[in-house]
Amino acid sequence: MKQLGFFRMITASSLLAASAAIAQEGPQSRLPTVELTAGMYVIQAEVAQTHQQHSIGLMHRQSMGVNEGMLFVYPAAEIRCYWMRNTLIPLTIAFLDDDGAIVNLKDMEPHTERSNCSIKPVRYALEMNRGWFDQRGIKPGFRLRGIPSASGNGL
Repeated sequence: MKQLGFFRMITASSLLAASAAIAQEGPQSRLPTVELTAGMYVIQAEVAQTHQQHSIGLMHRQSMGVNEGMLFVYPAAEIRCYWMRNTLIPLTIAFLDDDGAIVNLKDMEPHTERSNCSIKPVRYALEMNRGWFDQRGIKPGFRLRGIPSASGNGL
């Protein structure tokens, strides 16, 4: 009987932890940053590496600096899709290959659950204020420098 109670407690704790990311009411704390370069432009990108950091992303942020962004790092390349639930800032997402080359770009609307996906498997995605890439003439094929390894080395 004690084991059943313990199992229920563990299950309840797991459910609460999983729902915390979904029910996030405020922005996550600022994450460690990495400096990326896009030609002559320098980007200060917060690095989201864990499932919880990926799930929360830029939700509930009121603003982001002109040359700031969030870099999502994954351990393996897959088709990646993003939505904008609880995200207040209009964003452009760049899906990046292992070498930091932009595979494709997608403009994303705040407060939507519409999927914005990579056109091929990628390990990285970089969210910037909407229009950032376009205003600088940065298009698919352009290579960003300073991408950390997916294992976390280089941060």
